[in-house]
Amino acid sequence: MCGHSRCLVSRHLAGYAMATAADPFAIPCAPRDGRGQLAGIAAKLCELAEELQRAAQAEERPESSPACREAMRPNRRAALATARHAYWLRRQRTQIFGSAELFGEPAWDILLDLYIAHAEGKPVSVSSACIGSASPATTGLRWLAVLTEHGLIAREADANDHRRIMVQLTECGVMAMERFLMLAQERP
Repeated sequence: MCGHSRCLVSRHLAGYAMATAADPFAIPCAPRDGRGQLAGIAAKLCELAEELQRAAQAEERPESSPACREAMRPNRRAALATARHAYWLRRQRTQIFGSAELFGEPAWDILLDLYIAHAEGKPVSVSSACIGSASPATTGLRWLAVLTEHGLIAREADANDHRRIMVQLTECGVMAMERFLMLAQERP
């Protein structure tokens, strides 16, 4: 196991150990009996194995070199302005039409919210990300799981309060958002 993967496992296991008992979101729907905890641990181990596999695949790709990644990054200031404007427009649309249900895209709202927070250097908790999704908490949690599964976001224990879980865009998530936001600035 390479140093990066070992660090990744250590970070996740430490965060999991500290967050499991205090955070009801750490193991979705897991009962607090022994079987539920074992099922939760097994699910977390599967998640870690998948993340390790994604990390190993990313290390093998030549385009993942730091120089190549920097060359691919678009103008971040413009991307941030576009993200803020898109998020603001989505809130305005809900107010004007009177219902968030008409235009529900919780995953996109989460990605916009996390991109803005990333660009501003602000941490985002799971509960804040669910609020940012403009959907019920259970829907927000479901979409956080989907985005995690696709490697766009990552969860980790809050360094200051181990009862909370923080979410952030992965490097892949940041790059995808920046590419999309730069595309949004182009006019056909």
